[in-house]
Amino acid sequence: MESLCIRFCVSELLVIFTGLKMGQLEVMRHLVAWLLLAVCMYGLNADLTSYFHPPKEEFFEQNCTFPFLYNEVIYHSCTSVHSDFDWCSFDYSFQGRWRYCNALDPPMCIFPFQFGKKFISECTKEGYILSRSWCSLTDNYNRDRKWKQCSPYK
Repeated sequence: MESLCIRFCVSELLVIFTGLKMGQLEVMRHLVAWLLLAVCMYGLNADLTSYFHPPKEEFFEQNCTFPFLYNEVIYHSCTSVHSDFDWCSFDYSFQGRWRYCNALDPPMCIFPFQFGKKFISECTKEGYILSRSWCSLTDNYNRDRKWKQCSPYK
């Protein structure tokens, strides 16, 4: 059904294209790309906003298990493998039960910590180009350069 809809839209747009000049054609190509994306997204009932925002905090009360085994690799702290945010497993051998990590998960954030000429007393986005929060694992980030991401909600 979706491919039939897309074929129809494309065939109708090709009819429109035949009467356009070169500059107009370029503008129409961009509009068509966006239109087709919108049609496909609507037809597939996809929701792009879930990609840009992590799921709501639901399971933060359950403790992570360290170390844990995931894809034949042992992790001693939270990892971002196959994820945009750090996560941990509830089981030693990953069974599909997991949650996003926060500042209280090992290794522990140390507050306050020195960053540049400031002393920072909570997770910060300062200095992180991805605009995600992070913290230092020692009292002096300038000296040790040890850090981790904080919860994606901060």
